[in-house]
Amino acid sequence: MKAATMRRSLSRLTHSHFGFRNSSFFSVVDSELGLHNLDKMMYATSCVNLSEDPPKENCVSDMLVDSFGRMHTYLRISLTERCNLRCHYCMPAEGIQLTPNPQLLSQNEILRLASLFVASGVNKIRLTGGEPTIRKDIDQICLHLSNLKGLKSLAITTNGITLARKLPLLKECGLTSLNISLDTLVPAKFEFLTRRKGHEKVMESINAAVDVGYNPVKVNCVVMRGFNDDEICDFVELTRDRPINVRFIEFMPFDGNVWNVKKLVSYSEMLDTVVKQFPNLKRQHDHPTETAKNFKIDGHLGTVSFITSMTQHFCAGCNRLRLLADGNFKVCLFGPSEVSLRDPLRQQASDDELREIIGAAVKKKKASHAGMFDIAKTANRPMIHIGG
Repeated sequence: MKAATMRRSLSRLTHSHFGFRNSSFFSVVDSELGLHNLDKMMYATSCVNLSEDPPKENCVSDMLVDSFGRMHTYLRISLTERCNLRCHYCMPAEGIQLTPNPQLLSQNEILRLASLFVASGVNKIRLTGGEPTIRKDIDQICLHLSNLKGLKSLAITTNGITLARKLPLLKECGLTSLNISLDTLVPAKFEFLTRRKGHEKVMESINAAVDVGYNPVKVNCVVMRGFNDDEICDFVELTRDRPINVRFIEFMPFDGNVWNVKKLVSYSEMLDTVVKQFPNLKRQHDHPTETAKNFKIDGHLGTVSFITSMTQHFCAGCNRLRLLADGNFKVCLFGPSEVSLRDPLRQQASDDELREIIGAAVKKKKASHAGMFDIAKTANRPMIHIGG
């Protein structure tokens, strides 16, 4: 396979360097992947200015430890601000102003920063957007990242529109896990929510992910009162015969999504809904850094989870950092503070200088984010800018 050949070639190059339910709900809101030739791939690889220091075994450096002792070993990288959907809760009705391409991180810049983070102790990277699969070099990015010594997990969050046809290659290029966003099982509601067609393509991608062996296939569902809260148990049914982890997410406020607490369906309410129909729902053991509260239903192959950012935050165990498509570094999803890594990178900053900037930002991370009403009043970027 072409990807396998590229992987072997890349390995020889890189290992020598670094070892490795009603329409009124939104009335207030609305009135191909193709590989480059192998020689191009190898040229790009040889030209990447990766971290100056070969990574040691994956111990966590002080750069990634905040003032509360939390070790940040999970980096989310937004590859693009562009998306092929226009979801209400992600993109403002009037649209967004995209960052000009020259101000976005290049592939080499992404790899340089990722290498530094992994060398410092990051062991999981998730690619986000916008929609990451519309970036034409996503296969190459996955291939490079998956060869970073010390990286244990390379994941992606995607809307699934173009995923099915790209997934086999992405898996060959080292993609180890994925989350597919789907907020309704009703095609007409999907089109209303996303302002685009494509429900069948998302379902096809979920099936494709199961077929090629991803286990679990995570399905993210933002639950919103009056829109899809009547579908909660229908989503749970997806877990009966397939290794699907349905993840119900509390509706969160971001710039332009007209968040309202009346639209929020809390964790406790969602849980009550599920238990009424599936009384043998059992809580699973969660890792201290887990964002989800995980459950299993006797007889179901898959699982059910709840992301409770609004009503029961999980800040005490937070291990996540974010690198935005424009190179800004963000230590908290709901915090407005950002610092540019792109600018010093383009000013030829050394690894030590970059570490100092990153470490200083991490040390300023607060113990927890503000309450949901304060978050709703705090200036922050639209979700499509931050990365899902």
